Amino acid sequence: MATPLMPKATAVWLVQNTALTFDQIADFCGLHQLEVQAIADGEVALQMQGLDPVGNGQTTAEEIERCQKDPEARLTLAATAVPEVMFKHRGPRYTPIAKRQDKPDAISWLTKNHPELTDAQISKLIGTTKPTIAAIRERSHWNSPNIKPRHPVSIGLCTMAELDAAIARANRGKKVAAPVEEAAEERRRKTTTARRRATESVYWPR
Repeated sequence: MATPLMPKATAVWLVQNTALTFDQIADFCGLHQLEVQAIADGEVALQMQGLDPVGNGQTTAEEIERCQKDPEARLTLAATAVPEVMFKHRGPRYTPIAKRQDKPDAISWLTKNHPELTDAQISKLIGTTKPTIAAIRERSHWNSPNIKPRHPVSIGLCTMAELDAAIARANRGKKVAAPVEEAAEERRRKTTTARRRATESVYWPR
């Protein structure tokens, strides 16, 4: 069964803004009922911002209202919510002309929600240039007043699998770098201690 984009963030929004049962939310988002209950109790996803499934076209307000009236009813995903299947080809990513104007919105969303992604990763993911990414980060882009952060998958610029893979690579790099930095800091600390002891031995010989 297809699930909405960012299921957990969608569940957060539904818990906070609707009267749907935990079972209904769990079924729609592809989560366990206990996980939805934990979200409602504030035990998980405390800092997560809810994602409005109506605003991003995953379902409709009428569909939510229908399910609120009948606890046995099940919320359905809108037919237009399932992203078009994209195939990876060799060479630069091709983006249809009609969707090229959506790239700044996608870049804005990525830089805001996934700061761990490098400009090179974002460039490869949605087929843009580093100068464009830098301009959007610095709000110097010529169309900055009209840029609205939008999920790149929802507007068809990449697949969820590609986005997840890019995030995993970015986080994997950080996990490797952290121990290296800690080891370097430990070596610096030991060197400083050894020098201090050597100096003390000169001035205060035993």
